[in-house]
Amino acid sequence: MSYTFRRAIRTNTSVLIALAGSSGSGKTFSALRLARGLVGANGTLALIDTEAGRALHYADRFDFDHLDLKPPFSPAAYTAAIVAAEEAKYGAIIVDSMSHEWAGDGGCQDIHDEAHRKLGGSDSTNVLAWRDAKLEHKRMVSRLLQCRAHLIFCLRAEEKIRFEKHPQTGKTAIVQAGWQPICEKNFMYEQTVSFMLSDEHPGVGRPLKLQEQHKSCFPSSALLDEAAGAALGMWAGGGINGAAPGVAHAAPGSIERSMLIGEISRLLDCFDLHTQAKLLKKHLGLSSRAGLTNEQLDLTAMADFKQGMDMYLASQVRKA
Repeated sequence: MSYTFRRAIRTNTSVLIALAGSSGSGKTFSALRLARGLVGANGTLALIDTEAGRALHYADRFDFDHLDLKPPFSPAAYTAAIVAAEEAKYGAIIVDSMSHEWAGDGGCQDIHDEAHRKLGGSDSTNVLAWRDAKLEHKRMVSRLLQCRAHLIFCLRAEEKIRFEKHPQTGKTAIVQAGWQPICEKNFMYEQTVSFMLSDEHPGVGRPLKLQEQHKSCFPSSALLDEAAGAALGMWAGGGINGAAPGVAHAAPGSIERSMLIGEISRLLDCFDLHTQAKLLKKHLGLSSRAGLTNEQLDLTAMADFKQGMDMYLASQVRKA
């Protein structure tokens, strides 16, 4: 067998991006912005949604095709959905949320639990029971790395704690260990770039993996927006590092406004149409939801309106 080597040239490379964070940190919105920047104004986007259609709250703001993925959320199911989108020639594919593959109904943890039960459920078989789940996950990741479309994964995150013994008193204390993505431990580092987002600064990513050649695409404290996506897309296509021409990073206030619009729309869906109209008129002076996109609408009033609905709905749950 003969082997032929050719000069290495970066051209038409696909990228993998992972965005993890708590609720309200801007994962979905940032993913849509990055994807639009990656494929350009006329590129096609697919979004695989495991969150009961919540991504559709952004359908008025972004042009994308939507798939409502149902359980079981096995690695094979994710692979099949992504391959279908790739074969349909979408330029970028967003998966929201990838966490279900690990911890959702029918995901890897469920596969492990079922195998553990069949093996007798003892401590001695716990590690062995992970064999099939981890093998399925590895097969999925291997296929994702071959995908020719850009892939963006949104993942949930949870706040972890650890127990530490005080060196002098010997007493054990609970210490906050920060937010951790809900996924297989190596998944965030299989990506081209990955970030942790916070609800304190929605849309601003703290790098988990960001190599030197990609740092110019993601300036420190800048939003994960169309400009970042366009810059990474230029690099993937063989261009030089840096900002894409004609695409500027958006002001932080714009993502806060868009996040509030999405959250308010989600909460309004909990009420009938008549009540929605009354709430919008009373609290924001609006005659319809369309008015939420008015750039002159006060952000503080929008935030107060969202908080009020949150508190009311929470009280109804407690009563029930």
